[in-house]
Amino acid sequence: MNKNRKNETGKMPHTNGQAKSKNINKKKGLFNKKKDRKDQDREQGRERKQDGKPAKFKSGPGNYKKNKYKDNRGERSFDAKNDRKSDHRNDQKNGRNSQRGGSNKNAFQKKQDQKTKRETTPPNYNLQKPESRSNGRTQKGRGQANKTQPQSDKIRLNRFIANSGVCSRREADKLIEMGLISVNGKVITEMGYQVSPSDVIKYRKRVLKREKFVYVLLNKPKDYITTTNDPQDRKTVMDLVKNSCDERIYPVGRLDRNTTGLLLFTNDGEVAKKLSHPSHDVKKVYQVELDKPLEEEDFDKIAEGVILEDGYAAVDEIAVLNPERTLVGVEIHIGRNRIVRRIFAHLGYEVMKLDRTMYAGINKKDIGRGDWRYLSEKEVIRLKYFA
Repeated sequence: MNKNRKNETGKMPHTNGQAKSKNINKKKGLFNKKKDRKDQDREQGRERKQDGKPAKFKSGPGNYKKNKYKDNRGERSFDAKNDRKSDHRNDQKNGRNSQRGGSNKNAFQKKQDQKTKRETTPPNYNLQKPESRSNGRTQKGRGQANKTQPQSDKIRLNRFIANSGVCSRREADKLIEMGLISVNGKVITEMGYQVSPSDVIKYRKRVLKREKFVYVLLNKPKDYITTTNDPQDRKTVMDLVKNSCDERIYPVGRLDRNTTGLLLFTNDGEVAKKLSHPSHDVKKVYQVELDKPLEEEDFDKIAEGVILEDGYAAVDEIAVLNPERTLVGVEIHIGRNRIVRRIFAHLGYEVMKLDRTMYAGINKKDIGRGDWRYLSEKEVIRLKYFA
């Protein structure tokens, strides 16, 4: 038999040894590709598999170098957080998803613009408790028919005044007590007095209107301070949400100038007070980037709690997020000033980056750095009644 004879396809047939050698080389090539990809992931400080890590601690979009993120402006790669911030400034200057000149947009880009156009009108919320939203039905005893109960739109007068943006509820009680509030032309001094939407409420001669509740969630960038007004004319978080609504909204809590991540704004004083008060134990999740690897001994100390100058401080949960042990996830409900930074500084670590990735059960998915969105009705109800 002639070994050099060609087969029917005109190609030289392979021997069994040649086929095996080819398969082995192919497997080696695939193995080397996987190995190279894994080494590259390790160099970037991120393992492809994150087994054993809580989902809330996984790195979100747009936090770390040489990553790809996907937001409402499409998928893009970047080398630093400042890229996203500069993108936001360009978007504000030229219009969202606009190119320089703006005249050569093709049909595909126009379609993308329509998809990613930001909602600019705050939604209307139905914020009744979930129990009271079951078609107005109430449970009756055995043998009794269910009867629908009409829902009352009446609210306490002090709450109406607070919702109108005049003052807090406690201050509203004082105005009522002083006889400065009238309902339908009659001065009311009774605490607990209830009003309906058709009533005309006046503070002195000013007619009060119930403000629409607005809830705005911001992904705060670096170098913005959390205040409504700064005497030194520095950049404030209010600059980032000024076009979100006509109502006066205020930040709930605060983030340091160099801290990034989620910050909530609202004119709902009840929700703001609930989320800010220590008794409600509102959970926050942070990603912490340290200047050096976190020692196992210090990891245990943080988990058990440390004594700071203003008392005992412990985290609810802690996890190391990268092989170099410089990236740490922390869940905490303590709201004391700079508490996360001070915990690590107490053990000799400097926090290089601090990013709040979750607040009261709400994450920053699909919110680019410096961007904001309105909360959904479901999210607001959870904050009002279940947070």
